[in-house]
Amino acid sequence: QVHLVESGGGLVQAGASLRLSCVASGGTFSSYGMGWFRQAPGKEREFVAAIIWSGTDTYYSDSAKGRFTISRDNAKNTAYLQMNSLKPEDTAVYYCAAQRWRPIISLLDYDYDYWGQGTQVSVSS
Repeated sequence: QVHLVESGGGLVQAGASLRLSCVASGGTFSSYGMGWFRQAPGKEREFVAAIIWSGTDTYYSDSAKGRFTISRDNAKNTAYLQMNSLKPEDTAVYYCAAQRWRPIISLLDYDYDYWGQGTQVSVSS
């Protein structure tokens, strides 16, 4: 069983930056693909970014590309989401998720095996 805890959310103005962290415990972190998803009020959960177990390959949604960067530090059992140039439409609860190893990482939320409790990101205009 993998336990994930996110942190780093908050209330910021448009154009600001935030770095989200996701600390994992209870499993072999380096064997999991990691993803970030978000859910805004009244909307479905959506994919934001993903990174394979080694950190060499990353994937982004169109809305995140060029502004967000996903990374991981396997020695610290931690995944990160650096968010720059934040916009009001980025306001959501952000979740990190872990996916057991598979040949090609999935970007679909139902393919992730473990989820954190979420951290709120609010961006004011």
